[in-house]
Parts: sequence; C-alpha cells; structure tokens
Amino acid sequence: MLSASSVPALTSRALTSHKGDFGRVLLVGGSRGMSGAIALAGMAALRSGAGLVTLAVPDVCLDVIASMAPEYMTVPLPTDTEGRITGAAVERIRDLAQTATVVGMGPGLGRSQQLDRLVPAIVSNVDLPMVVDADGLNALASAQPPIDLGLRQRATPVILTPHPGEFRRLTTQPENSLAQLRACAPAFAQQHNAIVLLKGHRTLITDGTQSVENTTGNPGMATGGAGDVLTGIIAALLGQGLAPFDAAQLGAHVHGVAGDLAADKLGQTSLIAGDLVDHLPAAFLSLSPANE
Repeated sequence: MLSASSVPALTSRALTSHKGDFGRVLLVGGSRGMSGAIALAGMAALRSGAGLVTLAVPDVCLDVIASMAPEYMTVPLPTDTEGRITGAAVERIRDLAQTATVVGMGPGLGRSQQLDRLVPAIVSNVDLPMVVDADGLNALASAQPPIDLGLRQRATPVILTPHPGEFRRLTTQPENSLAQLRACAPAFAQQHNAIVLLKGHRTLITDGTQSVENTTGNPGMATGGAGDVLTGIIAALLGQGLAPFDAAQLGAHVHGVAGDLAADKLGQTSLIAGDLVDHLPAAFLSLSPANE
C-alpha cells in the first residue's frame, strides 16, 4: 500500500536551478469539442513542477487551448474535417520530441483510423519516458501490428493509465471483472514492457515484477477530466527525473491527495477536475520537504 511515508520523493531543488532542469514536457492531444482535456493535462503538469510545457494540439483548437493558461506553449498540428489530429502530424510530433524530456499522449484525442496509426507510431519511434491515456490507449488497443511490437522494443517502459473499460480493450477481454483485470495487470505489464496504472478505488500500479496500491482519493474524483490531470502530473514527474515506476506511484498518490483536499473543502458532489489542479500545490506541500 502507498502511504505518505512510503511514496517516492522528488529531490530538493538547488538554489542555482533553472527551468531546463525540471523537464520539457510535450503533451499531445485535444480535438474539437474536447479542448479542455489537454488543457487540464497541461495545467496539471505546470502545477506538478515541470520546467516547460508544450501542448501539441489540433490547429483548429489552438487559440482556445492557448487561452486557458498563459504558462504553457502551444503548437498547431494538422486536422481532419472533424477537428482531430491527422496522421500527417507524425513527423511534426517526432521533431518536437527531439527537444522534449517526456511525452504524454491521449487526453481529448478522439478516435479515428489515422489516430489508430499515429499513436503506435509515436510510441514505437519516440524512445522517451512516456504516458499514454484515454483515446491514446484506445488507439493502442486497435493497433496493427499488435501493441507489444511497439512497446517491447523501447528502452524506457511506457506508463499506461487505463480505467477498467480501457484496460478491457487493451487486454481484449471485454467480459473480465475488475478483479480479473487486476489479477492480469502484472502479466500484461511484463509482457508489454509497460507500467500499468489501473485506475479506480485503490488504483493498482504494476510493472510486472512489483505492484502497489494507492490509498488516496475519493468517489468525487469520478468526474470528466480527472484522468487528464493525472496524465499531466505523471508527465511532469518523469520530466523531473523520477524513474517511471516511481513517477506512477507519486503521481497517483498526489493526484488522490489533491482530490481529498478538494473534497474536504468543496464536497464530493461538486468536485470537478479543475479543483484537482487547484489543490495540487497543497497536495505537494503535504508531502515530505523534498517534495515541496
């Protein structure tokens, strides 16, 4: 079980630190009608200590997404008629990744055949620490050739953050119960050279050889956008040098702490994803001095 005393810690910041020391986070996502998802991920990454955050988003959504927070940068990507990123964006994303420390993909992407090809192409060909969530996971589930060909060849394991429905699609076991999903998660992680963060009550984090459960969080966090916030948190922690399994653990823990602090103040019924971002500073302050 994860607790405040056992959760991994960030190192203290040197007095001579500059923004380049704390990671260049590249987040890819968004689509017409789901601009807020990638914006929430970007704001969460900023509040989780990332030095620089760039959002690569559909060109038709860029102005809206850029207006949501002045602290992150935005880069336009080509879109289809429905306002979704197209396969033509692959080379642009790969170019952007050359100056990034970590990549996060998925929030607000939407679904299309082009995205089903784009996401596996980035996972396979960009060997940086990476978080894949939401429709990024659905694209991997639909990948041809199968997902493991894209993940096993990587030097750095990918962090996958599915909710149970997304994990059922990844495992191609649509009838599996939650208990069955939790039981098969370690083998799946080991087979695919991935870290699986299976979201829900007592979120399970496993790399196939070690598994922990997170104990923070509450039912008020069952709201749209909460997972996008988690993506941004974990990406920021990876950018600051945490090992992938440690980043997944600390990310899940602090995400839940932010949710608990928000629920204490606002109640579970009224809690929204933006409240998680707002309570991240207090969540980090509640941890050990090294995480302040």
